[in-house]
Amino acid sequence: MTTTPLLDVKGLRVAFGGKAVVHGIDFRIAAGEKLALVGESGSGKTVTALGLLRLVQNAELSGAASLFGPEGPAEGPAEGPAEGPAEGRDLLAIPERQLRGIRGKEIAMIFQEPMTALNALYPVGDQIAEVLELHEGLSKRQAQAAAVQLLAETGIPEPERRAQSFPHQLSGGQRQRAMIAMALACKPRLLLADEPTTALDVTVRAQILALLDDLQRKHGMAVLLITHDLNLVRRFADRVAVMENGHIVEHGPVQAVFEAPQHAYTRKLIDSRPERNVVPATGEQGAAPVLEAKALRVSYPVAQPGLRGWFRKGAFVAVQGVDFALAPGQTLGVVGESGSGKSTLALAALGLLRHQGALRIDGRQWAGAGIADRALRRVMQVVFQDPFSSLSPRLTVEQIVGEGLQVHEPGLDTAARRVRSLAALNDVGLTEAQFPALLDRYPHEFSGGQRQRLAIARALIVDPQLLVLDEPTSALDVTIQKQVLGLLQRLQRERGLSYLLITHDVEVIRAMAHQVIVMKDGAILEAGPVQQVLDAPQHPYTQKLVAAALAD
Repeated sequence: MTTTPLLDVKGLRVAFGGKAVVHGIDFRIAAGEKLALVGESGSGKTVTALGLLRLVQNAELSGAASLFGPEGPAEGPAEGPAEGPAEGRDLLAIPERQLRGIRGKEIAMIFQEPMTALNALYPVGDQIAEVLELHEGLSKRQAQAAAVQLLAETGIPEPERRAQSFPHQLSGGQRQRAMIAMALACKPRLLLADEPTTALDVTVRAQILALLDDLQRKHGMAVLLITHDLNLVRRFADRVAVMENGHIVEHGPVQAVFEAPQHAYTRKLIDSRPERNVVPATGEQGAAPVLEAKALRVSYPVAQPGLRGWFRKGAFVAVQGVDFALAPGQTLGVVGESGSGKSTLALAALGLLRHQGALRIDGRQWAGAGIADRALRRVMQVVFQDPFSSLSPRLTVEQIVGEGLQVHEPGLDTAARRVRSLAALNDVGLTEAQFPALLDRYPHEFSGGQRQRLAIARALIVDPQLLVLDEPTSALDVTIQKQVLGLLQRLQRERGLSYLLITHDVEVIRAMAHQVIVMKDGAILEAGPVQQVLDAPQHPYTQKLVAAALAD
């Protein structure tokens, strides 16, 4: 048996301005092997993957990353560094022109944040077709047909229609699936998957994992999985390498590492699961709901086929006449698959989408005018699903976090705003001791999980009564997720905050929610106390979601 790997990385070091963030790591991947690189946000996982393709601006790269041709990969797992000098194309040393032929064709990448990775000006089908035309030489018609098929394989409903959609017209999970379809278009030999299922619900996550497994069997594709999801690692990977502060602190077969972790950091990751620590729902005193909806309906105009489209638009109903109420100091969880209408419901509740039916916040309705709605904007704040696209890249942390104070407390001077901003940042685990000159930094200087904490600090700084949390932990690693959920639970207990929690993560619902509604295709299928709905689900769809979460 040959011991030559598909990819042999030796002494990979990544630095910025002379400061190393990845410290000379070694790892190997064989053809058909699945290696998971796991660790907290900021541990160096994503920088490692991006560095292999030289996609990190201003990075100082050293070491070697040898990619072997199709004729010379290993037949089995490649444990540890190889003996003797490696041969092959060094990805860190070959000319840029040669590397461009490898990107997308031999090595493809699924990026963590599809909203920023996809081009906002082109339909997703055209973006997938472009890859096929460039690397496979397909005609435009052939490439478009193949793009539709790829979207269908990744589980997107109505793939012909969705191929004509722009990224902003898709849900978070649908955008992620489109990104996966693009990466798999040319059947690469190595797939660098950076949080490939972050935005996906549990049932679609299982579909994507099954799809990747099938492609591996057919084409011998290797996968370097970058993730903080330990359940995903347990189910998907053959080997795991644990990263902490730019070092690989433990590696080995998945079963061996999970059953008998040797490093304290690995044990910390494995022990990090959401814990329920909320004030029990009392239903006392008939308190008026802080948020209430009756017959809430949201629809979007869509073009009709043929001549009819010239004269009138059709309608796509995203939320179909739902009713719910959120009591003060409690959490209402909204769970369902991507595209079920969860985020649309949240945007309507925030007054950001036109809707029909009754919607009241603290007994008041949205007026649809900026000045008239300003008081409600302070009562109700939001944390969006994708922190990178919701944080302005042109503003500093001080400007982002303190913006709400400028609007709602204009009498505060600069010094007072800085004090409040630092306090809010400290509450979510970002301090100047950890990040010198924290307030002067920009969002791109933080990892995905750190950016999400910035978004939470921005929402908390004006002391709202109600937070709309749209997948608040989907971009966070397990330890930070546990910390953020603990923070939200503490704030709820101390301040009587209410949360409208939008998520596909059943475990987060179990940890946080008092009441839960289950949505599919814009309608509520089941609702009630969280223990009742999740422990004894009545609807087949709810049973499917709970079963998929238990399997995960």
